[in-house]
Amino acid sequence: MVNQTSVNEFILLGVTNIQELDPFLFAVFLTIYFVNVTGNGAILAVVISDPRLHSPMYFFLGNLSYLDICYSTVTVPKMLENSISTNKAISFLGCISQLHFFHFLGSTEAMLLAVMAFDRFVAICKPLHYTVIMNPQLCALMALTVWTIGFFHALMHSIMTSHLNFCGPNHIHHFFCDVKPLLELACGNTELNQQLLNTVTGTIAMGPFFLTLLSYFYIITHLFLKTHSCSMLHKALSTCASHFMVVMLLYVPVLFTYIRPASGGSLDQDRVIAIMYTMVTPALNPLIYTLRNKKVKGALTRMIRRRLWPKE
Repeated sequence: MVNQTSVNEFILLGVTNIQELDPFLFAVFLTIYFVNVTGNGAILAVVISDPRLHSPMYFFLGNLSYLDICYSTVTVPKMLENSISTNKAISFLGCISQLHFFHFLGSTEAMLLAVMAFDRFVAICKPLHYTVIMNPQLCALMALTVWTIGFFHALMHSIMTSHLNFCGPNHIHHFFCDVKPLLELACGNTELNQQLLNTVTGTIAMGPFFLTLLSYFYIITHLFLKTHSCSMLHKALSTCASHFMVVMLLYVPVLFTYIRPASGGSLDQDRVIAIMYTMVTPALNPLIYTLRNKKVKGALTRMIRRRLWPKE
């Protein structure tokens, strides 16, 4: 990437300016990251290995688990390193790369959640046609589509940001490289970058969000109008509740960060909110799905038993 800038590296200031808190935050965030990788890794392993989970719902759940591991890995290891190191620098190329993969994986997850909501809509509202509609080819195509759109959305931001002129200072008031903090440091006009952030990223976020809400509106309407069995109603609502909880945990902080206007005074809030969607939400996803999903819990139990007591 070609840029006309005098800045060769940036300094990531981290979550807080109080250095005494760094050891405590290191322990907390390392624990959260470990829970994320372990939990999502376990779900990914059982989805791949257990034939009973080879269905569209769990195919997309496996994609989500893989995304969550990668999503946190883009930002958390570097943040942990900086919290115990005096050198908090990141190269210009490293910063742009981190920005790219952060938006790539984040936007892909937002769209994947909408696809998962559509899958639940078809399963509940059109159960007789489910296997025909949600065939393996369509599932693979939808997954490939959201990954591709996410990649090119992130590529737009990384190219546009890399061509800005950074003449100093180079201190980023965040624990990772994101578009908004970098726009604060850029010299010259950043109006186009800000417009792209608000419109394109806003569309990537709001579009799937409204499609998700629409899917659940139809699901809830269908359940209350056509389902006469209380047990079936409870089972369907329980499945949807897990997914909807994940949607809200991701979308609420993301929309708060990227849809509202940029302002220097909001950077401290952005750092706190970013902790939610980069670390806490990915770590909670496997807990939400396993605690409310009997099939996943059963598959995990069988996998653990095979590891602890393998057949002679």
